[in-house]
Amino acid sequence: MEYQSTIKTPFSLSGPGLHTGKYIHATVKPAPADSGIVLRRIDLNPAVDIPALVDNVVGTDHGTILAVGNASVSTIEHMMSAFHGLHVDNAIVEVDGPEVPILDGSARYWVDQMLHVGLQEQDAQRRVFHLTQTAEWRDDDAGIVMRAEPADDFRVEVRIEFASDLIGTQSAVLNNYDQYVPEFARCRTFVFLHEVEMLLAHNLIKGGDLDNALVFVDKPLGSEEKERLAKLFNKEPESIMVHDGVLNTIDPFFPNEPARHKLLDFLGDIYLVGMPVKAHFSLKCLGHRANVALAKIIRQQLLSVK
Repeated sequence: MEYQSTIKTPFSLSGPGLHTGKYIHATVKPAPADSGIVLRRIDLNPAVDIPALVDNVVGTDHGTILAVGNASVSTIEHMMSAFHGLHVDNAIVEVDGPEVPILDGSARYWVDQMLHVGLQEQDAQRRVFHLTQTAEWRDDDAGIVMRAEPADDFRVEVRIEFASDLIGTQSAVLNNYDQYVPEFARCRTFVFLHEVEMLLAHNLIKGGDLDNALVFVDKPLGSEEKERLAKLFNKEPESIMVHDGVLNTIDPFFPNEPARHKLLDFLGDIYLVGMPVKAHFSLKCLGHRANVALAKIIRQQLLSVK
């Protein structure tokens, strides 16, 4: 029998929120069995608890957003991925703003801190949902196929397709949770340069940085554009470099890091079902909107058999 777990002692992580640029402090605390993951906005009076459930998703544009009433917390997917990948069932996450810190754009720092403080087994059986029937969500116009089939274990296969040769078609597979920390947790989010420019023009990604995303460049950069980008990111123009199509000084950890990051994101979003799910997932051209749509279908199935 598997038992539920929480963290042994609290820990904190701080940094800018991706979209607001506001410096956010997040403190993760142990929680009793059967609590689930709860985000708590402590900057509000009174504080507001937001259970990390797909029922509370209010947006999926450039990240997954949870809300209860007028209180929301965005970009929760990397943190949720870490909880899922390490089998943390219960925790309270106190934040003093409307986002979770973006950190390096991966789940690595959440994982590192949880492993540092350690996990505490709890006196309650872990709740796991065994998918009872195939669940599927599609968007044929976008080429999206999200499929989950009943199984006795957990397996995720991801395929992404981009017109740009810098990414092209990539696949990633997680056959068991043991792969999560060494092969997926550190894989960073990615974006194309033209998307960055559009987001900046719309006053978004104020907390974006060349160190928290892989920025793919699919056009030559002239000296004027390098100077403009340097100003946007508070860098020296000579530090703006393109190496193998990536605009920063950080090399990808894996040739298929974008596909691996998409799988990382999916693990965070699918944990919003409210518990681990035993199923085999086949996912094509996925994103937060598709992840959440599939999670809603599975949660409906879960609630129907309770």
